[in-house]
Amino acid sequence: MAVTVEDFGQHEGKTIQRFVATNQNGTRLAVLSLGATWQEFSVIESAQRQQLIYHYDNLAAYVATDSQLGKVIGRVAGRIKDGQVELNGQSYQLETTEKGNAIHGGTHGFSTLNFVGTPFDTATSSGVIFTRQISSALDQYPGDLTLTVKYTLTADDEVTIEFTAHSTADTLFNPTNHVYWNVTDGQKCSIDQQWLQINGVKRAELRADKTPTGQLLDVKGSAYDFTSAKPMGQALQRLAQENGGTEFDDAYLVKPSATTPIAQVGDIAGKRHVEIFSERNGLVIYTANLAGNGGAYDALATEAQALPDAVHHAAFGSIVLPAGVTMRTAIRYRYVAGK
Repeated sequence: MAVTVEDFGQHEGKTIQRFVATNQNGTRLAVLSLGATWQEFSVIESAQRQQLIYHYDNLAAYVATDSQLGKVIGRVAGRIKDGQVELNGQSYQLETTEKGNAIHGGTHGFSTLNFVGTPFDTATSSGVIFTRQISSALDQYPGDLTLTVKYTLTADDEVTIEFTAHSTADTLFNPTNHVYWNVTDGQKCSIDQQWLQINGVKRAELRADKTPTGQLLDVKGSAYDFTSAKPMGQALQRLAQENGGTEFDDAYLVKPSATTPIAQVGDIAGKRHVEIFSERNGLVIYTANLAGNGGAYDALATEAQALPDAVHHAAFGSIVLPAGVTMRTAIRYRYVAGK
Protein backbone atom coordinates (compact mmCIF):
# COMPACT_ATOMS: atom_id res chain seq x y z
CA MET A 1 0.00 0.00 0.00
CA ALA A 2 1.67 3.13 -1.26
CA VAL A 3 2.14 6.59 0.25
CA THR A 4 3.02 9.65 -1.79
CA VAL A 5 4.32 12.95 -0.44
CA GLU A 6 3.86 16.35 -2.09
CA ASP A 7 4.23 20.01 -1.22
CA PHE A 8 0.89 21.66 -0.40
CA GLY A 9 2.14 25.23 -0.04
CA GLN A 10 4.07 27.57 2.23
CA HIS A 11 2.98 28.90 5.63
CA GLU A 12 5.05 31.19 7.83
CA GLY A 13 8.16 30.30 5.86
CA LYS A 14 7.66 26.55 6.17
CA THR A 15 6.72 24.00 3.54
CA ILE A 16 3.45 22.23 4.30
CA GLN A 17 3.42 18.65 3.12
CA ARG A 18 0.51 16.48 1.98
CA PHE A 19 0.74 12.72 2.55
CA VAL A 20 -1.56 10.50 0.48
CA ALA A 21 -2.16 6.82 1.28
CA THR A 22 -4.15 4.63 -1.11
CA ASN A 23 -5.24 1.01 -0.68
CA GLN A 24 -6.04 -1.67 -3.24
CA ASN A 25 -9.70 -0.59 -3.32
CA GLY A 26 -8.75 2.93 -4.34
CA THR A 27 -9.72 4.28 -0.92
CA ARG A 28 -7.66 7.37 -0.20
CA LEU A 29 -6.44 8.99 3.02
CA ALA A 30 -4.73 12.38 2.78
CA VAL A 31 -3.26 14.38 5.67
CA LEU A 32 -1.39 17.67 5.95
CA SER A 33 1.60 18.41 8.14
CA LEU A 34 -0.01 21.70 9.28
CA GLY A 35 -2.21 20.83 12.24
CA ALA A 36 -1.76 17.14 11.37
CA THR A 37 -4.92 17.82 9.36
CA TRP A 38 -7.11 15.04 7.96
CA GLN A 39 -7.66 16.43 4.47
CA GLU A 40 -9.30 13.57 2.57
CA PHE A 41 -11.13 10.29 3.12
CA SER A 42 -12.61 9.07 -0.15
CA VAL A 43 -13.70 5.80 -1.68
CA ILE A 44 -14.52 4.40 -5.10
CA GLU A 45 -18.21 3.63 -5.73
CA SER A 46 -19.43 2.56 -9.17
CA ALA A 47 -16.15 3.77 -10.71
CA GLN A 48 -16.66 7.26 -9.19
CA ARG A 49 -14.72 8.85 -6.34
CA GLN A 50 -16.96 9.63 -3.37
CA GLN A 51 -15.71 12.06 -0.74
CA LEU A 52 -16.73 11.31 2.84
CA ILE A 53 -15.30 14.23 4.82
CA TYR A 54 -15.59 17.92 4.10
CA HIS A 55 -12.29 19.34 2.92
CA TYR A 56 -10.56 22.22 1.17
CA ASP A 57 -8.30 21.88 -1.84
CA ASN A 58 -5.88 24.66 -0.96
CA LEU A 59 -3.74 25.64 2.01
CA ALA A 60 -5.02 29.23 2.20
CA ALA A 61 -8.50 27.99 3.09
CA TYR A 62 -7.16 25.85 5.94
CA VAL A 63 -5.15 28.78 7.31
CA ALA A 64 -8.09 31.18 7.09
CA THR A 65 -10.84 28.99 8.57
CA ASP A 66 -11.84 29.15 12.22
CA SER A 67 -13.77 25.86 11.93
CA GLN A 68 -10.75 23.67 12.88
CA LEU A 69 -11.63 21.63 9.79
CA GLY A 70 -9.99 18.20 9.99
CA LYS A 71 -7.32 19.42 12.38
CA VAL A 72 -5.89 17.63 15.39
CA ILE A 73 -6.99 19.43 18.56
CA GLY A 74 -5.09 19.58 21.85
CA ARG A 75 -3.72 19.48 24.36
CA VAL A 76 -7.35 19.53 25.42
CA ALA A 77 -10.31 19.44 23.04
CA GLY A 78 -13.36 21.49 23.90
CA ARG A 79 -13.83 24.19 26.49
CA ILE A 80 -12.21 24.59 29.90
CA LYS A 81 -14.25 26.85 32.17
CA ASP A 82 -12.46 30.20 32.75
CA GLY A 83 -9.26 28.62 31.44
CA GLN A 84 -8.38 27.66 35.00
CA VAL A 85 -7.02 24.29 36.09
CA GLU A 86 -5.44 22.94 39.23
CA LEU A 87 -2.88 20.13 39.25
CA ASN A 88 -1.12 18.89 42.38
CA GLY A 89 -2.37 21.88 44.33
CA GLN A 90 -0.96 24.36 41.84
CA SER A 91 -3.20 26.65 39.79
CA TYR A 92 -2.62 27.32 36.11
CA GLN A 93 -4.22 29.99 33.96
CA LEU A 94 -4.62 28.94 30.35
CA GLU A 95 -5.20 31.24 27.41
CA THR A 96 -8.88 32.20 27.10
CA THR A 97 -10.09 32.86 23.57
CA GLU A 98 -13.86 32.32 23.70
CA LYS A 99 -16.20 34.01 26.20
CA GLY A 100 -13.55 33.89 28.90
CA ASN A 101 -12.92 30.17 28.46
CA ALA A 102 -10.05 28.14 27.06
CA ILE A 103 -10.94 26.14 23.94
CA HIS A 104 -9.21 23.65 21.66
CA GLY A 105 -5.69 24.25 22.98
CA GLY A 106 -5.63 27.99 22.29
CA THR A 107 -3.79 29.98 19.66
CA HIS A 108 -0.72 27.75 19.97
CA GLY A 109 -2.61 24.45 20.16
CA PHE A 110 -1.90 21.36 18.07
CA SER A 111 -4.05 22.65 15.19
CA THR A 112 -1.69 25.59 14.62
CA LEU A 113 1.57 23.66 14.53
CA ASN A 114 3.52 22.19 11.63
CA PHE A 115 4.48 18.56 12.28
CA VAL A 116 7.29 16.40 10.96
CA GLY A 117 5.76 13.52 9.03
CA THR A 118 7.21 10.11 8.26
CA PRO A 119 5.28 7.90 5.84
CA PHE A 120 5.03 4.13 6.30
CA ASP A 121 3.55 1.24 4.37
CA THR A 122 3.03 -2.47 4.90
CA ALA A 123 1.20 -5.21 3.03
CA THR A 124 -2.06 -4.37 4.82
CA SER A 125 -1.80 -0.70 5.84
CA SER A 126 -0.12 2.60 5.14
CA GLY A 127 -0.11 6.13 6.48
CA VAL A 128 2.02 8.73 8.20
CA ILE A 129 3.47 9.29 11.67
CA PHE A 130 3.59 12.93 12.79
CA THR A 131 5.83 14.04 15.65
CA ARG A 132 6.25 17.31 17.51
CA GLN A 133 7.87 18.64 20.66
CA ILE A 134 5.63 21.18 22.41
CA SER A 135 7.08 23.31 25.19
CA SER A 136 5.08 24.53 28.14
CA ALA A 137 6.18 28.05 27.26
CA LEU A 138 4.44 27.74 23.89
CA ASP A 139 0.93 26.66 24.89
CA GLN A 140 0.87 27.53 28.63
CA TYR A 141 0.04 23.98 29.73
CA PRO A 142 2.33 22.47 32.38
CA GLY A 143 5.06 20.13 31.17
CA ASP A 144 6.96 19.88 27.90
CA LEU A 145 5.07 17.44 25.70
CA THR A 146 6.34 14.90 23.19
CA LEU A 147 3.45 14.16 20.82
CA THR A 148 2.96 11.55 18.12
CA VAL A 149 -0.09 11.39 15.85
CA LYS A 150 -0.30 8.31 13.64
CA TYR A 151 -2.76 8.05 10.75
CA THR A 152 -3.33 4.57 9.34
CA LEU A 153 -5.39 3.43 6.34
CA THR A 154 -6.06 -0.30 6.19
CA ALA A 155 -6.90 -2.66 3.36
CA ASP A 156 -10.39 -2.87 4.89
CA ASP A 157 -11.14 0.85 4.34
CA GLU A 158 -10.61 1.85 7.96
CA VAL A 159 -8.79 4.97 9.15
CA THR A 160 -7.27 5.03 12.63
CA ILE A 161 -5.87 8.13 14.32
CA GLU A 162 -3.61 7.22 17.24
CA PHE A 163 -2.40 9.84 19.71
CA THR A 164 0.62 9.16 21.92
CA ALA A 165 2.03 11.65 24.42
CA HIS A 166 4.68 11.92 27.13
CA SER A 167 5.19 14.93 29.42
CA THR A 168 7.97 16.18 31.70
CA ALA A 169 5.36 17.27 34.29
CA ASP A 170 1.81 16.35 35.14
CA THR A 171 -0.39 17.87 32.45
CA LEU A 172 -3.76 17.50 30.71
CA PHE A 173 -4.26 15.46 27.55
CA ASN A 174 -7.58 15.03 25.77
CA PRO A 175 -6.98 15.34 22.01
CA THR A 176 -9.35 14.76 19.12
CA ASN A 177 -9.66 15.23 15.40
CA HIS A 178 -12.17 17.88 14.33
CA VAL A 179 -13.43 15.96 11.31
CA TYR A 180 -16.60 17.07 9.50
CA TRP A 181 -18.79 14.63 7.54
CA ASN A 182 -20.90 15.00 4.45
CA VAL A 183 -21.52 11.54 3.04
CA THR A 184 -24.27 12.50 0.57
CA ASP A 185 -23.81 11.72 -3.13
CA GLY A 186 -21.00 13.93 -4.39
CA GLN A 187 -21.45 16.03 -1.25
CA LYS A 188 -24.08 17.94 -3.22
CA CYS A 189 -26.74 17.86 -0.51
CA SER A 190 -26.98 19.43 2.91
CA ILE A 191 -26.73 17.23 6.00
CA ASP A 192 -30.54 17.22 6.05
CA GLN A 193 -29.97 14.20 3.80
CA GLN A 194 -27.60 12.58 6.30
CA TRP A 195 -28.45 10.52 9.38
CA LEU A 196 -26.70 10.20 12.72
CA GLN A 197 -26.80 7.49 15.36
CA ILE A 198 -25.10 7.82 18.77
CA ASN A 199 -24.61 4.96 21.21
CA GLY A 200 -25.41 7.11 24.22
CA VAL A 201 -28.49 8.02 26.27
CA LYS A 202 -27.17 11.07 28.12
CA ARG A 203 -25.75 14.44 27.14
CA ALA A 204 -23.96 17.10 29.13
CA GLU A 205 -26.04 19.98 30.40
CA LEU A 206 -24.43 23.19 29.14
CA ARG A 207 -24.32 26.76 30.36
CA ALA A 208 -24.94 29.68 28.00
CA ASP A 209 -21.20 29.76 27.25
CA LYS A 210 -21.36 26.06 26.27
CA THR A 211 -19.31 24.81 29.22
CA PRO A 212 -20.75 21.78 31.06
CA THR A 213 -22.44 22.22 34.43
CA GLY A 214 -21.42 18.69 35.44
CA GLN A 215 -24.96 17.33 35.14
CA LEU A 216 -25.94 14.70 32.58
CA LEU A 217 -29.39 14.83 30.99
CA ASP A 218 -31.43 11.96 29.56
CA VAL A 219 -32.00 12.35 25.82
CA LYS A 220 -34.84 9.84 25.43
CA GLY A 221 -37.66 11.19 23.31
CA SER A 222 -36.05 14.61 22.83
CA ALA A 223 -34.52 16.35 19.84
CA TYR A 224 -31.14 15.19 21.19
CA ASP A 225 -32.10 11.52 20.99
CA PHE A 226 -29.93 9.78 18.37
CA THR A 227 -30.08 6.33 19.97
CA SER A 228 -31.54 5.15 16.67
CA ALA A 229 -30.55 6.58 13.29
CA LYS A 230 -32.22 9.95 12.77
CA PRO A 231 -32.02 12.25 9.72
CA MET A 232 -30.29 15.49 10.69
CA GLY A 233 -32.96 17.57 8.98
CA GLN A 234 -35.61 15.96 11.14
CA ALA A 235 -33.50 16.43 14.27
CA LEU A 236 -32.95 20.14 13.55
CA GLN A 237 -36.66 20.68 12.99
CA ARG A 238 -37.43 18.97 16.28
CA LEU A 239 -34.79 21.08 18.04
CA ALA A 240 -36.37 24.31 16.78
CA GLN A 241 -39.79 23.17 17.97
CA GLU A 242 -38.50 21.99 21.34
CA ASN A 243 -36.42 24.94 22.49
CA GLY A 244 -35.89 27.28 19.55
CA GLY A 245 -32.45 25.83 18.91
CA THR A 246 -30.82 26.34 15.54
CA GLU A 247 -27.74 24.11 15.80
CA PHE A 248 -26.26 21.13 17.56
CA ASP A 249 -23.10 21.77 19.57
CA ASP A 250 -23.49 19.12 22.24
CA ALA A 251 -21.50 16.55 24.20
CA TYR A 252 -22.75 12.98 24.67
CA LEU A 253 -21.72 10.34 27.17
CA VAL A 254 -20.83 7.23 25.18
CA LYS A 255 -19.49 3.78 26.02
CA PRO A 256 -15.96 3.13 24.75
CA SER A 257 -15.74 -0.03 22.67
CA ALA A 258 -13.52 -1.67 20.09
CA THR A 259 -16.45 -3.61 18.64
CA THR A 260 -19.52 -1.37 18.99
CA PRO A 261 -19.41 2.07 17.36
CA ILE A 262 -19.93 5.08 19.61
CA ALA A 263 -21.61 6.70 16.60
CA GLN A 264 -22.46 6.20 12.95
CA VAL A 265 -23.18 8.67 10.17
CA GLY A 266 -24.71 7.81 6.80
CA ASP A 267 -26.72 9.09 3.85
CA ILE A 268 -30.49 8.61 4.02
CA ALA A 269 -30.44 6.93 0.60
CA GLY A 270 -28.61 4.03 2.24
CA LYS A 271 -25.62 4.02 -0.08
CA ARG A 272 -22.91 4.37 2.58
CA HIS A 273 -22.16 5.02 6.21
CA VAL A 274 -19.17 5.41 8.52
CA GLU A 275 -18.80 3.77 11.93
CA ILE A 276 -16.81 5.59 14.63
CA PHE A 277 -15.02 3.76 17.44
CA SER A 278 -13.37 5.39 20.46
CA GLU A 279 -11.57 4.43 23.67
CA ARG A 280 -12.97 7.44 25.58
CA ASN A 281 -16.36 8.36 26.99
CA GLY A 282 -17.35 11.50 25.09
CA LEU A 283 -18.57 12.59 21.68
CA VAL A 284 -19.18 16.19 20.69
CA ILE A 285 -21.33 16.85 17.63
CA TYR A 286 -21.49 20.18 15.82
CA THR A 287 -23.53 21.27 12.81
CA ALA A 288 -21.83 23.73 10.46
CA ASN A 289 -22.15 25.59 7.19
CA LEU A 290 -18.56 25.48 5.99
CA ALA A 291 -19.37 26.92 2.58
CA GLY A 292 -20.09 30.14 4.46
CA ASN A 293 -23.05 31.00 2.27
CA GLY A 294 -25.61 31.25 5.03
CA GLY A 295 -27.46 28.25 3.66
CA ALA A 296 -28.33 24.89 5.18
CA TYR A 297 -25.76 23.02 7.24
CA ASP A 298 -23.40 21.19 4.91
CA ALA A 299 -21.21 19.39 7.44
CA LEU A 300 -21.43 17.55 10.76
CA ALA A 301 -18.44 17.43 13.09
CA THR A 302 -17.87 14.41 15.34
CA GLU A 303 -15.23 15.00 18.03
CA ALA A 304 -14.46 11.77 19.87
CA GLN A 305 -12.81 12.58 23.21
CA ALA A 306 -13.28 12.41 26.95
CA LEU A 307 -16.23 14.50 28.08
CA PRO A 308 -15.30 18.19 27.86
CA ASP A 309 -14.13 20.19 30.88
CA ALA A 310 -13.47 16.91 32.70
CA VAL A 311 -10.82 18.68 34.77
CA HIS A 312 -13.66 20.42 36.65
CA HIS A 313 -16.03 17.43 36.88
CA ALA A 314 -14.59 14.31 38.50
CA ALA A 315 -17.50 12.15 37.31
CA PHE A 316 -16.47 12.84 33.70
CA GLY A 317 -13.20 10.94 34.20
CA SER A 318 -9.58 11.99 34.42
CA ILE A 319 -7.66 13.61 31.57
CA VAL A 320 -4.47 14.00 33.59
CA LEU A 321 -1.30 12.73 31.96
CA PRO A 322 1.19 12.06 34.78
CA ALA A 323 4.80 13.06 34.31
CA GLY A 324 6.93 10.33 32.78
CA VAL A 325 3.94 8.22 31.73
CA THR A 326 3.22 7.51 28.08
CA MET A 327 -0.48 7.83 27.22
CA ARG A 328 -2.04 6.42 24.08
CA THR A 329 -5.57 6.73 22.74
CA ALA A 330 -7.10 6.13 19.33
CA ILE A 331 -10.17 6.87 17.21
CA ARG A 332 -11.15 4.51 14.40
CA TYR A 333 -13.41 5.17 11.41
CA ARG A 334 -14.82 2.34 9.26
CA TYR A 335 -16.38 2.92 5.85
CA VAL A 336 -19.30 0.60 5.06
CA ALA A 337 -20.83 0.47 1.58
CA GLY A 338 -24.60 0.28 1.28
CA LYS A 339 -26.75 -1.61 -1.17
